[in-house]
Amino acid sequence: MNRSIDPITTEIIRNAFISIAQDMNAVLIRSAYTPVIYEGKDCVVALLDEKGNVLGQSSGLPLFLGNLEICVKETANIHGWDYFKKGDIFFVNDSYFTGTHLNDITIFAPIFHENTLVGFSASRAHWLDVGAKDPGGSMDSTNIYQEGFRWPPTRLYENGSPRTEIIEFLKINGRFGYSLEGDMNAQIAAGKTGEKRFIDTIKRFGIENVKLARDEIFRQTEELERQSVMQLKDGEYFAEGYLDNDGVGLDPVLIKMKVVVKGESIHIDLDGSSPQTNGPVNCGFAQTISACRVAFKLLINPKRPVDGGTFKTFTVEAPEGSIFKAQTPAACQWYFSSLGLVIDAFVKALSPVIKDASAAAHYGDSMVIFIGGVDPRNNVPFLSVEPTCGGWGGFNQFDGADGLINNVNGGFKDIPVEVFEGKYPVTIHNYGFRTDSGGAGKYRGGCGLYREYTVNADGFCSLWFERSVTTAWGLFGGKDGVGPNVKIEYPDGRIENKLKANGQVITKGTVITTFTGGGGGFENPFERDVNRVLLDYQNNYVSIEGAANDYGVVIENSTVNMEKTQALRNSRNS
Repeated sequence: MNRSIDPITTEIIRNAFISIAQDMNAVLIRSAYTPVIYEGKDCVVALLDEKGNVLGQSSGLPLFLGNLEICVKETANIHGWDYFKKGDIFFVNDSYFTGTHLNDITIFAPIFHENTLVGFSASRAHWLDVGAKDPGGSMDSTNIYQEGFRWPPTRLYENGSPRTEIIEFLKINGRFGYSLEGDMNAQIAAGKTGEKRFIDTIKRFGIENVKLARDEIFRQTEELERQSVMQLKDGEYFAEGYLDNDGVGLDPVLIKMKVVVKGESIHIDLDGSSPQTNGPVNCGFAQTISACRVAFKLLINPKRPVDGGTFKTFTVEAPEGSIFKAQTPAACQWYFSSLGLVIDAFVKALSPVIKDASAAAHYGDSMVIFIGGVDPRNNVPFLSVEPTCGGWGGFNQFDGADGLINNVNGGFKDIPVEVFEGKYPVTIHNYGFRTDSGGAGKYRGGCGLYREYTVNADGFCSLWFERSVTTAWGLFGGKDGVGPNVKIEYPDGRIENKLKANGQVITKGTVITTFTGGGGGFENPFERDVNRVLLDYQNNYVSIEGAANDYGVVIENSTVNMEKTQALRNSRNS
């Protein structure tokens, strides 16, 4: 006789799964040694069932959506499910296995109850340095072997004891071995927290009820997603865009997408996208799938948490040897630059049939700056790794967000000025919104940011800023956002403007100002309420010139001249 479970118990167990993941994430963040994790939140955790399906995943980097489960399942595909033993802890960072760059370390462990495999705890976090040819990673790598140590799924612990020779190898091959071990232990602690909480849940409800609840949760999610997809009009939808370059050459890199909606299924085909490049913008297919899942989740049943019933109606295809399905020895350090564009392209492709849920493109890339050298305050090497925030696209009835991290990074935080200045010999004198950077629209694109760093030591900087060729596009008559820029002012008066640099030598007193891009506008900017344009001016989002040129609004003496505004808008619309 088939047993069923009541809905109240199901909901309690569902929330227990999510709570366990949140607790794991809190332990990881509180225990980590490097600011990119404990301040930036460059990490994610998940609780999985005995077959690697997601039970609960923390808020974190959306880019890793469903990717931790892929790591466990692929390990099982290679070795079999009997490979996992009690007391094991595995780690893996191979870019072609996990899909990401080598700095992203996945650590997972089987969970046993009464000698039976019942699940897995898993986490991923960005380790500051993994032995690449340049500190923290290279902006100009041309093969995977320049990017650091590369590991397939490997036992870090066996029979509950650490494999010290492996751990020492990792430490000695990273430039910051002490923090590497600290961040590793933080991930292990997160996993043990997940194990304890999951076993407690099983003891409270019984393993049979936990499995019944899981099956019902998965069933509900799959059914809701199929219903949502069925509401879309069948057809083929297209979008494309370009990365500026691959970090080594100068040619733009094409991203091409076809979205096929048929009945209750959605399929993404990335055929026609660039072959894998010489520079480091290539991506393992596992991570391409995850990014496409983010795009799917943005539009399809976005409020429901991800679990093992998610994405059953969704498939992804990419050509072998392309930037989205890279093969050895392709460089993958900046794998995520194309993925933000992929997410925007999916929304753009489906926007004609799902306008109310669509948004114009966002600024699109993590816009990363490294600053490194030796801190004169303590004579210790330092390296700051900082993604920066930008503008998101406007959407139906709402302006885009100003100064928010990009869509692949989700819960990632910019490092507070006080923390940054305390940790590194750098002073941040200016930080604010970049006026006129958001695309004009009835609903304005969000503004990018500027951030000014005065470096108080000799050293180097590395830059990876993207989306100046394909800036954040507008939708339904909205205008494109402004692209990024970085200005480097040297003590001798020289000034350089560049978007990418690897190990650029700088001297004490160098001032680096980063400017991130703005989001695209939504609908005709001449239909924007004039009082909202005035408020934008008062908040420094829009200048007087921008108000007139982009919105047809004339501001004089801090008020709107309605007569001149009407005349200007009439002349522009004629």
